[in-house]
Formats: sequence, C-alpha cells, structure tokens
Amino acid sequence: MLAYIVIFLVCLLITYKIYFKLTVGWCRSNVCLVGKIVLITGGNSGIGYKTACDLTKHGAKVIIACRSRERAEKVVKDIVEQTNNENVSYKLVDLGSLKSVREFVKEFIASEDGLDILINNAGMQAPSIRRMNRDGLHPVMTANYFGPFLLTNILLDLLKKSAPNRIINVVSVAAKSNLPKWLILIHSTPFTKFIVNPSFATYYSPSHSMKNYNQVTTYTLHPGAMLTKITRQMSLGLKLVLNFCLYWIFKTPLEGAQTTIHCAVAKNIERYSGSLFSDCWVVDMYKKAKNPELARELWSLSDKLVKLA
Repeated sequence: MLAYIVIFLVCLLITYKIYFKLTVGWCRSNVCLVGKIVLITGGNSGIGYKTACDLTKHGAKVIIACRSRERAEKVVKDIVEQTNNENVSYKLVDLGSLKSVREFVKEFIASEDGLDILINNAGMQAPSIRRMNRDGLHPVMTANYFGPFLLTNILLDLLKKSAPNRIINVVSVAAKSNLPKWLILIHSTPFTKFIVNPSFATYYSPSHSMKNYNQVTTYTLHPGAMLTKITRQMSLGLKLVLNFCLYWIFKTPLEGAQTTIHCAVAKNIERYSGSLFSDCWVVDMYKKAKNPELARELWSLSDKLVKLA
C-alpha cells in the first residue's frame, strides 16, 4: 500500500511540474537593444543576474548596481563570456544608505549620457536587524523601498532626457499585505517578514504616480515563487528534502526573470503603463494599490523621509 501511495505522489508531482513548465510565462521577444542603456539593481544574483544576461544578449549596454565589488566583477566576467557582449559593467551602491544612493546617481549622471531602462530589482532580507541607519530609517526598509524611491526620483531628469523609456519595479507578493502606513517607520515588529520583501509599498512608489509621465512608462511585476538559498543554514538531510520539495513548486531564477525581461523589451505595451504583470501578462492590481488617497499619503511621507526636495 505504501509503495502505491509513493508512486501516486511521485506521479502527481511530475504532472504538476509538467503543467507548471507549460504554463509559466516566457518572453519570446527578439528585439534589438543596441544603443540602449539599462541600469539594474541587484543584477549580481538570482533573477537580476538572469535579466542582466538576457538584456546583454539583446545588445544593450547593461550597468549592474550592487554592493559587492568582488561579486560584481565575477558576474560581469561571466556575462561577457556568455554573451560575447563586453558592453556590461557595474557600479557600487548600497540601497540601504540614502547617502550612497545620492553618490551613486551623481557618478552615474557624470558618466552616462542617458538611461533607457531602469530596473529596480534589488531586495534585502534581514529580519534580525534592529537598529536604524544614519538616515533614521530601518536599513532593510531603506534598501527595499526608500532607496529605490530616491534612486528613481533623482534619475528622472536623465530618464526624461532619453525618453521614451521604462521604469520596472520587481516586487513581492507582500505588496498585497494590509499594512498600516506607520509600519514603514518602525524597526522591529511582528510584520518584519512583510517589510523585508522588495518594495512592499509597490503602487505607492514613484512608478505608480508617474505613469506616462513625459514618455516614461512604468511597470510593476511579481516574478512568482522563487527557488532561493533559504535552506543553506539547514542540516544536510533537511536541506536535501526541502530542496527536492521546493524544486517541484518554485520557479528557477531564469523562469522568474521572464516577466522582468518582458516588461523591458516587449513592444506595444505602453498602454499598460502603471499596471501589474505576472508571468508576462497583465493581472489585476492589488486592492490597496487602487486607493489614490493612500498613494498620495505614502508619497508625501516618503518624500519627507528621504528629503527629496
């Protein structure tokens, strides 16, 4: 009897995996991006790395923004070897520091004539952090929301200069969460698991308020459940079991990157500016994202906290 149950479960998993593979969104565009400048945060690992690789294959000049020089140098070398496109580089930035973001943008503007595609992909997960940074903000929240908020806004002039272009925000399912606005100010709460997800305030971000602003179109996307390194601290036995289980239900980084790539290269999607994408399709916007009053409140608060003016 046990053998039959095991066989049934294995068949069920295989069937699900086949269905999953057949239904996952895939970008089929072969558009040429030669002459285009792409800036992607967190492009040194995961879906950011796969996105950077693909856009480099399309001929774009890709600039990876990340914190680690060592990892960035390795990634740039790998991408050049894979794509035969040497027009890929990196610049260092710590999105958890507003000072670092401002210094990064200053350097970027000095070295680049324009910017065609901005991809806010980086996200930080460190729920154990309990201290504020020098800006008086929680470093995880800064890296996941305030940093990208500031980065996007102070790059706007450069974006408009080379318009039409695109801003793409990669977010988490935590954007669905019903969090009160004051949670963005605190440093340790039971809701930290939501705060550590990339840009949980998705639709209150610059991209939502600027759709079709001076030909700067904006797109938000959820890459789906991803295979990550969450098991790396576990015992070998538990790690093997969990990795086996996760393989059947989670996307690979390449699969997860497809919607980002789609939003970056797909033609004739300008009319969907400000929309939410998943598996390369437009999906219904999260309920709280449809609240314009809340959007204005959070924009105003974010503006004040990052000292945008």
